[in-house]
Amino acid sequence: MQIADMVADQLAALKAEGNYRVFADLERVRGAFPAATRRSGAAAAPVTVWCSNDYLGMGQHPGVLAAMHAALDRSGAGAGGTRNISGTTHDHVLLEAELADLHGKEAALLFTSGYVSNWAALGTLGSRIPGCLILSDALNHASMIEGIRHSRAQKAIWRHNDLADLEAKLAAEPLERPKIVAFESVYSMDGDIAPIAEICDLADRYNAITYLDEVHAVGLYGPRGGGVAERDGVMDRVTVIEGTLGKAFGVVGGYIAASADLCDFVRSFASGFIFTTALPPHVAAGAAASIRHLKHSDAERQLQRRRVAEVRARFDAIGLPHLPNPSHIVPLMVGDPVKCKFISDTLLDRHGIYIQPINYPTVPKGTERLRITPSPVHGADDVDRLCHALEDLWTQCQLARMPRAAQ
Repeated sequence: MQIADMVADQLAALKAEGNYRVFADLERVRGAFPAATRRSGAAAAPVTVWCSNDYLGMGQHPGVLAAMHAALDRSGAGAGGTRNISGTTHDHVLLEAELADLHGKEAALLFTSGYVSNWAALGTLGSRIPGCLILSDALNHASMIEGIRHSRAQKAIWRHNDLADLEAKLAAEPLERPKIVAFESVYSMDGDIAPIAEICDLADRYNAITYLDEVHAVGLYGPRGGGVAERDGVMDRVTVIEGTLGKAFGVVGGYIAASADLCDFVRSFASGFIFTTALPPHVAAGAAASIRHLKHSDAERQLQRRRVAEVRARFDAIGLPHLPNPSHIVPLMVGDPVKCKFISDTLLDRHGIYIQPINYPTVPKGTERLRITPSPVHGADDVDRLCHALEDLWTQCQLARMPRAAQ
């Protein structure tokens, strides 16, 4: 069989399973998010986005846009090269200072994405620390898995958020062996939250350092948006905090915050940092403006929590099965890849509502879902249209409902 035939066969199988991904051609409407325009050839139709990771709508915030326009006028479009050669600009320096301050660390280091920051930082720490063991939560993001694999360090996978299993694996190692406990705060598919303080207790007891991915938490939790570790008062106990600028902060990029020496260590040895063109200065300026705003404004976070609670209450009232969790993520469980895609397609085509289906391999087979992210920029009318459309489609697809909430 020729390679072209193998490629075609695997794509056909993916489509037959209902797991083939189709991109929606969308154009966000400036200043009106979650409103967007769907493009299809010459046709255009309005849609409302319900699955964005721009959790607080900061990608449309006037202060963020103004900072980016000013930086474009001041510095032009690109950074001009890698950070080591010609790409470190004053906007990068200012942003790293904002990030270090946000997390109460000595320093921070920017990357081009959250994926790259995990891949580069974990890959460098694991490969450059002799004899290092990385203990990774079973549900860690692909970027963390890739970083650990790239490091070629020995790894141990501990059951998701299972403190007893983590302790057993730590206790089995010599106390003096270098160890990194790698985990996330908010897990983006189920929306559950790690017991950070208890993990830090175990790391202290067994002489390990901690690496915490807060990408789905920065901007959203804590009095200044420092994440779940800030909310829980344990930022000082976490060795490395990794985050993103592309979700609640509304721009793009990733980073780590840690001691000055550790950031310098990654800066000096990480190929994913050394050989990559730096973020454009206007992106760094926009991210810094977003971070500064959310350090002082809690209004967006408070309104988002109210909107999340409202959507969950409406789902309960009509019996739609959503995973209970303490976070801002509302996983609406479908459990069938074909029906999940059908609901997503129909929401978009008939109701102007955009929610991407989440199927295997992102989630295990049989747990297919619509991952809904209510935000402070969704209005009451948006919630009404979403719930009415989902109720109709749930009936059409003959999907199971939860017992309805008492009226």
